[in-house]
Amino acid sequence: MLAYITTPIGLGLIFQASSNFQPLSAAIGFSLLGYNITSYVIPKVSSSFIERGLFGKDLSKIGKPVIPETMGVIPAITYLFIMCFFIPFMFYKYLVVETNDFGFSGSVEDSISSIVKSNLFPHNKLSSFLSGVLCLESMILLGLMDDLFDIRWRHKFFLPAIASIPLLIVYYIDFGVTSILIPNFLKKLLSIEQNSIDVSYFYYCYMGAVAIFCPNSVNILAGVNGLEVGQTVVIAVLLLMNDFYYMFASGSLYQPAINSPAYSIHLFSACMLIPFMGVALAMLRFNWFPARAFVGDTWCYFSGMVFAVVGISGHFSKTLMLFFIPQIINFIYSTPQLFGFVPCPRHRLPKFNPKDGLLYNSMTVYSEFEDKKLHPLFYQIFLVLEKVKLIKLVKEIDPTTKKIIIKESSNLTIINLVLIWTGPLREDSLCSVILFIQFLIGFAMLIFRHTIAPYIFGFDNSWNMLNRFY
Repeated sequence: MLAYITTPIGLGLIFQASSNFQPLSAAIGFSLLGYNITSYVIPKVSSSFIERGLFGKDLSKIGKPVIPETMGVIPAITYLFIMCFFIPFMFYKYLVVETNDFGFSGSVEDSISSIVKSNLFPHNKLSSFLSGVLCLESMILLGLMDDLFDIRWRHKFFLPAIASIPLLIVYYIDFGVTSILIPNFLKKLLSIEQNSIDVSYFYYCYMGAVAIFCPNSVNILAGVNGLEVGQTVVIAVLLLMNDFYYMFASGSLYQPAINSPAYSIHLFSACMLIPFMGVALAMLRFNWFPARAFVGDTWCYFSGMVFAVVGISGHFSKTLMLFFIPQIINFIYSTPQLFGFVPCPRHRLPKFNPKDGLLYNSMTVYSEFEDKKLHPLFYQIFLVLEKVKLIKLVKEIDPTTKKIIIKESSNLTIINLVLIWTGPLREDSLCSVILFIQFLIGFAMLIFRHTIAPYIFGFDNSWNMLNRFY
């Protein structure tokens, strides 16, 4: 019933070409269409996915029900089609010359001005847009191959950097800025006058690292119904808040600061993120507790690359990383297990107790076998972490040596860390707590970005650094 109401509204927003809110109006319209299409297709194809072996068992439910997996490919492909159809609406004002019934836009001067304006088509923006779509296509293919063939981590870890090459090439040709700002206190300390330092090709290495980190970080912070999709929705909301700040801070809702250097680039970002929100919310509807669909690695790689594309093409990749702080913390916290310094089980999901329906900490059990042995260095580290409530240990005293022996430790993920702090939780409550933490940290970083950071660096470079590009 909702689809019958929102679809005409979406089409109306898309084809309202003369609106002052274009292309945002079209982006909202395509977002509504993306939501409805994704919501319609997922239940239609779920049984087909199961028949072809694309399913998983929900280990945190009684009876371990079979759930269709790799469903993230549905919103991902829907998004790609939407963005292709969105191109003429995004560049509408450059494609159409406004005319009256006599073929002129009021006067000869206005007509000539309109024609000149239409000839100034922003090919750099179109190239950024198309290179971003190409990156997303590559990541969807990688995610699908991973879901089908379970590619090993060491083989797939660096593939997002390869997928980002078209975007980096466009950045190099059309923008090419590789300078980073120097904080005021460092300038005084080192007695230097320049505001920035050129790091040359190291900046491209950094952007490649961003392209690697964003998809993989979403993939690592997973295992609870709704968490993979929920975290991407929260990050998208924070990025849109950042975009709208730059678009409307110097103007108003009805008269935005379109002449601001930052306006065009954040309009581009918003037009990428608003349709993404549509397909993401539809996917969240089926992935939320109790899940009726699993997203698979396809969604994690696709959604993470959407943020990487927006951050790199929008020239605010450092701001993007502020919203990924929980994922960064989760990655650092998980490093001992991810890199094999500490034994890592196949699944690090919280342990489900069917008696009360709650999730408890999952534990890694140690033994004298080489692959299950805890390195002596981590004995002391884990004992310190236990004192500050950053890990849960099961210990016993050796009767002969009187030394502490660590028999088990909680798995090193933020999910388990939250359970240490809160105690056992139901799955949807656990997911809600993690998403609330994600939003709280992200919102704090958003305030930091627009208050303290300009004070530290002397100015907000996003308002003026884009002059040469836009």
